[in-house]
Amino acid sequence: MSNDTLTLAQTLISSPSLTPDDAGCQEILIQRLQQLGFAIEVMRFGDVTNLWARRGNTSPVLCFAGHTDVVPTGPIEQWDSEPFTPSIRNGRLYGRGAADMKTSLAAFITAIESFIAEHDKHNGSIALLITSDEEGIAVDGTVKVVETLKARNELIDYCIVGEPTCTDKLGDTIKNGRRGSLSGNLTIKGIQGHIAYPHLAKNPIHLMAPAVAELAQTEWDQGNEYFPPTTWHISNIKSGTGATNVIPGEVNLLFNFRFATASTVTSLKTKTHEILERHALDYDLQWTLSGKPFLTPKAELANAMTAAIKDVTTIDAQLSTSGGTSDGRFIADICTQVVEFGPCNATIHKLNENVEISDIEPLSKIYQLTIENLLINK
Repeated sequence: MSNDTLTLAQTLISSPSLTPDDAGCQEILIQRLQQLGFAIEVMRFGDVTNLWARRGNTSPVLCFAGHTDVVPTGPIEQWDSEPFTPSIRNGRLYGRGAADMKTSLAAFITAIESFIAEHDKHNGSIALLITSDEEGIAVDGTVKVVETLKARNELIDYCIVGEPTCTDKLGDTIKNGRRGSLSGNLTIKGIQGHIAYPHLAKNPIHLMAPAVAELAQTEWDQGNEYFPPTTWHISNIKSGTGATNVIPGEVNLLFNFRFATASTVTSLKTKTHEILERHALDYDLQWTLSGKPFLTPKAELANAMTAAIKDVTTIDAQLSTSGGTSDGRFIADICTQVVEFGPCNATIHKLNENVEISDIEPLSKIYQLTIENLLINK
């Protein structure tokens, strides 16, 4: 078995691409892609470097999407090896980004190389959308590239996002959708006063309690075949002066909805305001939408990848929408079929992040067979 994917993954891990710094990773990819005849377009927005590369001018367009940026290492002294010096031990490749998601990036490239070597005159087009802004605030990365492509009516038929999706074994999980994320910054106002004279004050913490209880107990929806019910959770509460004898004048809550396609942004906002107003609260509420939910029903793309996984691993992959958000939420705006598939995710964002070496070349082969299933074997 070739070690091309492993070698490229090691090269990428060696570049300390802490978000939003690409640290030269995309140039490494570009050099390989230019040799394959890809048209290269580098899009820079702010401090973010994005790559749009395409080979072919016809449809269907199959896009591989991912990110070169990684999260901070945490305490380096607690790593067993330098996080940006790829290390192999006990059958695993260690380094920041090994699982999330430089191994997937390397597998994209070697899969495409192998495919083109066998099918130089393939149908359709192959594209890559790579950003250095996925692990950060994600405002100048994939979302901006998608806006650019949409403005010139350049759409995608199929998209594979290389996020680490597997839980126990390579091939066990494909993500065919993600929940949306809607956050609220809620301030409930009262009247500050001496705690010994409560009749002269209004305690906003006491006022908010019944409303919070109702919000926490509300059934926002029942979910559906692919998504669990929508959830509402408080992440932060801040109030008080620090003194024990002062009733605070306001209380601030940060909360978040992880919502399914069974709800909409409008329905969640409307119901929240109804509850707050029913409890006669004096409040201010600011909303932030991080991403809408997206869902790819089992169709050509999911079927092509499921078949490829079965051929390589003998595993029957399961479709899942669990987990957090990904850049798939942006790509779904110009692509009706988006799935995520990559290596096991047990160590992502952790100290000593790693992937099993025995999974690396099979991952590339799965991507290659998926291309064949979509562009050759239709």
